[in-house]
Amino acid sequence: MKINTFVKELRAKSVEELNEELVAAKKELFNLRFQNATNQLDNTSRIKEVRKNIARIQTVITEASKAE
Repeated sequence: MKINTFVKELRAKSVEELNEELVAAKKELFNLRFQNATNQLDNTSRIKEVRKNIARIQTVITEASKAE
């Protein structure tokens, strides 16, 4: 259920907002990888979750560009 609401929220946003969210997610992924490399990351499953969210954002961007 949580994923469905996330995707619905993404589809309601404009392409510019999606691109901003994509950049923020990629920065978060970089920070998580850095923390993991220095053994400071407690929740390693967060990396997988952020990667999937990036893929979801990119999918919605692609859908929006094909709809135009």
